[in-house]
Amino acid sequence: MKPYHVYAVGNALVDMEYEINDADLQQFGTEKGVMTLIDEERHDTLEQLLASHPHKRACGGSAANTVIAVAQLGGKAYYSCKVGNDEGGDFYLRDLDECGVKSAALGRERDAGTTGKCLVMITPDAERTMNTYLGITGELSADQVNEEALAASEYVYIEGYLVTSDCCRAAAIRVRDLARKHGVKVAMTFSDPAMVEYFKDGVNEVLGKDGVDLLFCNEQEACTWAGTDNLDDAIASLKLMAKQLVVTLGSKGAVAWDGNTLHEIAPHEVTAVDSNGAGDLFAGAFMYAITHGHDFAAAGRLASAASAQIVSQFGPRLEPDQYPALKDLL
Repeated sequence: MKPYHVYAVGNALVDMEYEINDADLQQFGTEKGVMTLIDEERHDTLEQLLASHPHKRACGGSAANTVIAVAQLGGKAYYSCKVGNDEGGDFYLRDLDECGVKSAALGRERDAGTTGKCLVMITPDAERTMNTYLGITGELSADQVNEEALAASEYVYIEGYLVTSDCCRAAAIRVRDLARKHGVKVAMTFSDPAMVEYFKDGVNEVLGKDGVDLLFCNEQEACTWAGTDNLDDAIASLKLMAKQLVVTLGSKGAVAWDGNTLHEIAPHEVTAVDSNGAGDLFAGAFMYAITHGHDFAAAGRLASAASAQIVSQFGPRLEPDQYPALKDLL
């Protein structure tokens, strides 16, 4: 058994989650339901506008949320990221460590700069709208990749958000190439519909000509990438780029292709209050299961139950005491 089940690379963002309404979004001039990159001035303006709203703070980023789920379920996880030498960076690394995730950034001298921040705005329909100031995480590069830890992992997991900048995309490609060199399986998530709509060339560059071993996406991302409104056609296209894949379908559950069989994963009926982190947790629970000897059907049961639980409460991740009951599903 390798020392790490999942080695991930992605953005390091201090998530600030706010409860707002649609009128607030209109007032802020923010597009609903997607991730929008913003500059520091826009971030500061929005933070002031949101100051009176209840909020929570946690270390985040799509891939970070995924490996935190792996760790809190009992797996071994490692995260490559970049944070600044500031209070946000101190908070981020402390929170990551408390969640049980290893990182080279822990105990390492950090560059001066502002740690990335993500303003996550949740409306009453449970939709999440994200405005992200990347800060120093936008300078993530191959220098942050730990080849020794990567080689000691069963899977690498690449965050789709990294395709938006040259240096971050290069880091993702470096992780992919090192994984191939050391016989480590490659998993990737598309992360957000905006990535495949506006940065498809970058997404395809990270996928590479040989594709990946395991791909995670939602229905909108799958159809947008494939250029179709038909999910079956989208899955057929994605199979050309992924040996295995998982497509989440929101309240309809998910489908998972294990290379031979397409498994239908049943949903759990819950009252959704916050969709933030649902896809990340789904991927984390799924990867925990398949790296602990379970098949795609069992992995899907765990992932579906975990993501249903997270959307029924506020915040991008579960509390540690919520995981044992979920593991009983395996």
